[in-house]
Amino acid sequence: MKKLLLVSALALSCLFANAQDGLKGTWFVGGQVGFGSDKSYTTSSGQALERKVNDFTVAPLVGTFVTPSVAVGAALGFESGKVKVGGEQTEKSTDFSIMPFARKYWNITGGLYFFGQAALPLSFGSTEYGSGDNKLKVNDTNIAVALAPGFDYIINDWISVETSFTILSARYNSSKPKGGDSSNSFRFNGNTHGTEIGDLTIGVKFLF
Repeated sequence: MKKLLLVSALALSCLFANAQDGLKGTWFVGGQVGFGSDKSYTTSSGQALERKVNDFTVAPLVGTFVTPSVAVGAALGFESGKVKVGGEQTEKSTDFSIMPFARKYWNITGGLYFFGQAALPLSFGSTEYGSGDNKLKVNDTNIAVALAPGFDYIINDWISVETSFTILSARYNSSKPKGGDSSNSFRFNGNTHGTEIGDLTIGVKFLF
């Protein structure tokens, strides 16, 4: 009985120590890699022309827990796309982005956590329209703020699955064609019910 009580006490003290330390010092990585190609047909001057769209995306994400329940990190992104009609390029775009973020976690039970995330997505890119000598280049800048709640389930020491949904966002956009005047726009969205703002996202993170 004394041995059993001693083992129980040691187990409880280990659990307490882990609970106190939480996830502090844990790093996580994730991200997105994608490539797409789509072919369709369009008509111009009564002729059927092949329309081909290629796009590529890479967006690694890294973060760390600076306290037992607070994580900070950033995602870096690069996107490119090309559109060809009848074998001639009519549109080309490139975009670079960075998204610093911070999260606050609350443990529900076991490895299941609820979190709130605040993020600051920034993107800078350009799109070139037209072909031959008739080209127009437009530079774009986007600055946004987004709030998203979510759930994170830590399966084991090296992997977790999470889902989140944006409930509040604000975005500023500036577009300037080469040799022309810039145009600006601002958009604010807030909704705690529905799917108008942000699609439900599900992802996997690797922990170390």
